[in-house]
Amino acid sequence: MSEKRAISPATHPAPPARFSHGVRRGNILQVAGQVGYLPAAGGRPPAVAGPTLREQTLQTLENVRSVLEAGGAGWDDVVMIRVYLTDTAHFAELNEIYDAYFAEHLKEYPDAPSARTTVYVGLPAGLLIEIDALAVLG
Repeated sequence: MSEKRAISPATHPAPPARFSHGVRRGNILQVAGQVGYLPAAGGRPPAVAGPTLREQTLQTLENVRSVLEAGGAGWDDVVMIRVYLTDTAHFAELNEIYDAYFAEHLKEYPDAPSARTTVYVGLPAGLLIEIDALAVLG
């Protein structure tokens, strides 16, 4: 059996507890829930990309992409995306942002990026969205 390897891009702030930004075992890569934090800057606490759903969603997707790439994967390898929103009123706007993002970032499967689930949760103050992803390589 292949070893489990933690994936932690240098651009990401340290997680707030004992977990990795991603874990790869064999051809499976699970990206932990990512939020809209800007890339880490030495000595500065994590900063949210902005107050809007658009700003946070685009940064969150880029944070997920960064973990995928650090683990040897890309969006075309993703089979499942889970989206966590704090407000049901954001669902339609999320779908518009999501569709436009994947129309630009998918090469092999532009019409069917992956399966997706969206649920509503509480997140720390100022955060509107969290996204995780499961990729299968090869």
